[in-house]
Amino acid sequence: MNLQLIGDLVTAALVVRVFGSDVLALLRRAAAAGVRVGISELHQGHTEGKR
Repeated sequence: MNLQLIGDLVTAALVVRVFGSDVLALLRRAAAAGVRVGISELHQGHTEGKR
């Protein structure tokens, strides 16, 4: 292993350590938004069927 590779690995580890929780929070928000859209579409289809 050369010195540049070790520096890149350390940098990557620090980035994951610092921004890891933020990325997880963004993924959770995206998943929640997807669920909301799906539920909205289900309700829309349910009300259209009553017409």
